[in-house]
Amino acid sequence: MSAVPSGQGARIVTLAESWLGTPYRHQGAMNGVGCDCIGLVRGIWRELYGNEPEAVPAYAPDWAERSGEERLLEAGLRLFGPALPMDAAAPGDLLLFRWRPDCAAKHAGILAGPRHFIHAYEQAAVIRSTLVPSWRRRIVAVHRFPEVGSN
Repeated sequence: MSAVPSGQGARIVTLAESWLGTPYRHQGAMNGVGCDCIGLVRGIWRELYGNEPEAVPAYAPDWAERSGEERLLEAGLRLFGPALPMDAAAPGDLLLFRWRPDCAAKHAGILAGPRHFIHAYEQAAVIRSTLVPSWRRRIVAVHRFPEVGSN
């Protein structure tokens, strides 16, 4: 895993850092106002490319547990392309997490360095967290944002 972000990865980390402290708001996607983990990724996407690639339908807080559908993993493939191996992850990459093996992937964050990621955490805000083993083992996909101009 690359330790020092460069190029577009560095820009994405800087954008994610600008969201630090934004309150957690389910389905929110506004820097400084409120967002959830998906909203953080949506906001970074808008800042990189200008528009979101598709409308995000309304979702309940327990959408992954109730539906069992891998909506987040499918969106990752559709919008970012094939997942990368964890050992190829670099700062600025999108991380997708699964809370439990029997549930769909439900959480997202931005890799900020070899030991940290930025994410919107329920009952908190957008924060930088240490990528401790309990977080690492929940990662189910790593995606790189498309190069600006290629989306």
